Amino acid sequence: MPKVELTNMCMIYDKMTNKVLVQNRMKSWKGIAFPGGHIEDGESIIDSTIREVKEETGLTVSDLELCGIVNWYNNETGDKYFVFSYRTGAFTGELLERTEEGELFWVDEQELNELPLAQGMRERLPMFFDKTYSEGFGIWNERNKGLKWQ
Repeated sequence: MPKVELTNMCMIYDKMTNKVLVQNRMKSWKGIAFPGGHIEDGESIIDSTIREVKEETGLTVSDLELCGIVNWYNNETGDKYFVFSYRTGAFTGELLERTEEGELFWVDEQELNELPLAQGMRERLPMFFDKTYSEGFGIWNERNKGLKWQ
């Protein structure tokens, strides 16, 4: 039976410093990315994003704005993988330095492209910053890992 996996990601930006919070992920999807994680059964997408950000950063976010959705489909197994992508400038709390997921730090948004981003993260940045597109759709299997942005 095909699996459907639902995940989230949230770009947190500081309007005062024009910086965004990133995580140098060490466990899975290694490299620089925005915080996020899995949506639990019985949990709303926004509630899961707030929970994951709190667990991974120590910050409590609010006023989440949906940026877009990344939708992967495995045409050999029927599996689907969705990433609901949000942004917010509303947060409170004290930032953790590191969690089991990796180190956290603020970076100027112009510096992002110079960092060792997680695979596919560079292509997602226009969705968070420019509203250039709202969906990324990809077919993946052992031989194909292409993604098309719309």
